[in-house]
Amino acid sequence: MKTEVLKNIKETEAQCKSTITAAEAEREQILANARLEADNLITKATNVAEGYKKQRLSDARNVATAKHAAIVIQGKTDANATIAAGSKKLPQAVSLFVERFKEKVHAA
Repeated sequence: MKTEVLKNIKETEAQCKSTITAAEAEREQILANARLEADNLITKATNVAEGYKKQRLSDARNVATAKHAAIVIQGKTDANATIAAGSKKLPQAVSLFVERFKEKVHAA
């Protein structure tokens, strides 16, 4: 009877050890899977962030290009307006210049 009880205890201990070993192995596998999934999520998030960054930079470049073009067009328009206004006053400026020149020549 005692031997049977001892034998049952030893079998139970062996079963417990094997259960514990299996649980530890399963735990390690779960941890490894979790780490792999975490790495995959980090990689995916990094790729998404990089794509978003590239898109935002592209949008900013497009806006800057459009603003640059508008500024260049406005500058050309202003320059043409200034040239036209100056051309209208050119005869007056020439006559004033000639008049002052004559004054200087006669004064000397």
